[in-house]
Amino acid sequence: MNWFDTARELTERWHHQQQIRLATGRPGIMTPALYHPVLDCFLRGLPHLYRDVDAREGTAFIVEISGDCGGLWCLVKRAERWQLAREPLEEALSARVSIPREIGWRVFTKGINPESAEAQIKVEGDRELVDPVLTLTAIVA
Repeated sequence: MNWFDTARELTERWHHQQQIRLATGRPGIMTPALYHPVLDCFLRGLPHLYRDVDAREGTAFIVEISGDCGGLWCLVKRAERWQLAREPLEEALSARVSIPREIGWRVFTKGINPESAEAQIKVEGDRELVDPVLTLTAIVA
């Protein structure tokens, strides 16, 4: 479980630094070397978040965080559970949600409410399938 301890330390320290910067009007730490790994840690919570979401096997959707620090994360319903896929399954997609990089971290740390975030995101496809993404809490809150 060393990776989990390391991920927790990284995300906690990065998140607290972002909160301080946001409160003091300073620019955030939006570098690919730091922000992308934080997002990757946060989005690893998707399979757990979706554990009770019913869908037919093979259902897939993409969460995109825009910009050079972001990326694509694909969640796929397998026989027994949801799993993150290594490669986006474009041909099997039911939905795609695009979140601006500036608010991605705030969505997953309760730094912005889902209603405010919803006004800034873009959804293609099955809206009901991707709605839970805005409720992912990836920190101890």
